[in-house]
Amino acid sequence: MQREYTAEFRFYAQLNDFLAPKQRKRTIPYRFNGHPGIKDPIEVFGVPHTEVDLIIVNGQSVGFEYQLQAGDRIAVYPVFKNPDINPLCKLREKRLLCPRFILDVNLGKLAKRMRLLGFDSLYRNDYSDTDVVNIALSEQRIVLTRDRRLLYSKHINYGYWVRAVNVENQTDEVLHHFDLYDLIHPFIRCLICNGMLIPVVKTDIKDRLEPKTRLYYEVFHQCADCQQIYWEGSHMENIRQRFAIYLAMPK
Repeated sequence: MQREYTAEFRFYAQLNDFLAPKQRKRTIPYRFNGHPGIKDPIEVFGVPHTEVDLIIVNGQSVGFEYQLQAGDRIAVYPVFKNPDINPLCKLREKRLLCPRFILDVNLGKLAKRMRLLGFDSLYRNDYSDTDVVNIALSEQRIVLTRDRRLLYSKHINYGYWVRAVNVENQTDEVLHHFDLYDLIHPFIRCLICNGMLIPVVKTDIKDRLEPKTRLYYEVFHQCADCQQIYWEGSHMENIRQRFAIYLAMPK
């Protein structure tokens, strides 16, 4: 019979969202045999590895390859926003230089909102979990999901469990978590398919316009992929007012 060992875990800040109520903000014993990789017990507690930014074992920072030892005391931290912890072994970059996203089937409204703000955001309502994982891996995209179990996939390097339910709060949450405010560039992507918008001459699309649109507007853009047409009607001003807080962020 293998000998059973014990280690102690403590999770900090928003990582407690994943824990059972009786485990939050306290030291939790973990019993094990052999020397498992430290990522395994972290996910046993319900915390996806994509949410973890720093692991401290007995006062030393370690990576996911660390093998658990008897008596270890482990502190697990989420993504840091401000503290400079360069000497420590952070597990992921502060932010990808050009972050691109893929959203699961539960986040269709958020996908449209992210596109509106200029972020490359793939979404289809028929994506399976396997589709999401494979696309995230092949295109190095960040997975946004309401299903935290999806983030347990070992193939996902970057991902985030969106806590909020309504799209306004979801938008705030994602922009804040990934510090995206200086990357907002609205009205450059198609809300329908995520393609890039390009200027188009009115005469080239005139036969596709409603009579009043053809009469009152002169500036048009078209999606390079699905050919959807956009123009700066009153709806654009409504959008600017609705998202003024984001558009006013310093770049």
